[in-house]
Amino acid sequence: MTKLTKQPVQDRAEHNAFFPSDYSLSVYTSPVTNFDGFKFENTYRGEKNKILMIASDERYLQMSNGKYFSTGNHPVETLLPMLHMDAAGFEIDIVTLSGNSVKLEMWAMPEKDENVMKLYNKYIEKFENPVKLDRILENITSENSPYSGVFIPGDHGAMINLPESREVKEVLKWAIKEDKKIITLCHGPAALISGNIDESEFLFKNYEMTVFPDSIDEGANQEIGYMPGKLKWLLAEKLESLGAKIVNEAISGQVHIDRNLITGDSPLAANQLGIVAVDELLKMVNK
Repeated sequence: MTKLTKQPVQDRAEHNAFFPSDYSLSVYTSPVTNFDGFKFENTYRGEKNKILMIASDERYLQMSNGKYFSTGNHPVETLLPMLHMDAAGFEIDIVTLSGNSVKLEMWAMPEKDENVMKLYNKYIEKFENPVKLDRILENITSENSPYSGVFIPGDHGAMINLPESREVKEVLKWAIKEDKKIITLCHGPAALISGNIDESEFLFKNYEMTVFPDSIDEGANQEIGYMPGKLKWLLAEKLESLGAKIVNEAISGQVHIDRNLITGDSPLAANQLGIVAVDELLKMVNK
């Protein structure tokens, strides 16, 4: 049997950019997910049936050594929560900051998971042709907004541009004010950092949340060649510096709720995040 390399793999489409090593993909990815059915009893058929998904439109994240990680949104972290929300009667509108296509880490696509792949094919046109966020920002935050929640999928693509986006900040500020659900996992909470732009106090100060641990990005992800270098900044460290409270140290599939914020720790949490998010959304819209 050929020994799998722990060296990041050259991305032939971009100078000095790399995919995860073959070994790391053998450890971190699977052709199927842990989806085991839907847990809600009744679907929602009301008017507030939309979820806004803010996705990554950037693929290349520069490391501290100058190399680029070829990343994006993790397919499992994106599609599994969507699967539950879609089945529960919520329509998912996909936006990116530029209006360019969503960047997914196709090397992590669970291609033998029929339920997930069916959902992916249903939404593929929206992935390829998302709406530019600022074009519908007024509608999102309006008094008669059709949106019940905001979903921000994870992996390292969420660390590019979203933390510096005023448009993302306005969406999050609206969601907090109107008590809409904010659903995110893994590195997706990087988008929450935008809640510090031009604010006297971080929008998520004293919020408890689960995120992908810095210790893994600094440790295992380097040792097995998942990334071609260390990050320029660390997610949990940054959130804590702004006043957030990180409640996990490892990845176990943990999901946490604090007020209107629902977070998960990693791809391991994607299925449970979808279950919990749907439960919370249905409670809200059926009041």
